[in-house]
Amino acid sequence: MVRVKRGNVARKRRKKILKLAKGYRGAHSRLFRVANQQVMKALKYSYVGRKQKKRTFRKLWITRINAASKLNGLSYSRLIHNFKKSNIDLNRKMLSQIALLDSQTFTKLITLSKK
Repeated sequence: MVRVKRGNVARKRRKKILKLAKGYRGAHSRLFRVANQQVMKALKYSYVGRKQKKRTFRKLWITRINAASKLNGLSYSRLIHNFKKSNIDLNRKMLSQIALLDSQTFTKLITLSKK
C-alpha cells in the first residue's frame, strides 16, 4: 500500500477553521477542536439569524403601517384588504417607508383604496 502524506491538506483545513474563529476568546480561537465546534455553532446561528431577520423586519413594517393607518381611522387588516381590492400593489417595506417619511402620500393612498 502506498503511503499518503496529508500534511498540506490537513493544515489548510485547520487553518481555514482557525481563520473563521479569529476573534473568539481564549482557546476558542487557538485550539482546533474547540474552534471547530464554535465555528460550526456560529455558522448555525448565522443561518438561523438570516431567517429571523426577515421575520423581524416584516413585523416592524407591519407595526409602522398599522400605526399610520390607525391615524387615518383604519385598521391594518382593513387597509391591506382595501389595497388588494383596488389593485394597489405595494409591498409592506415600501408602505412603511411611505407612512414614515411621507404621511400625505400615505393618506392619498388610503383615500384611493377606499374608492
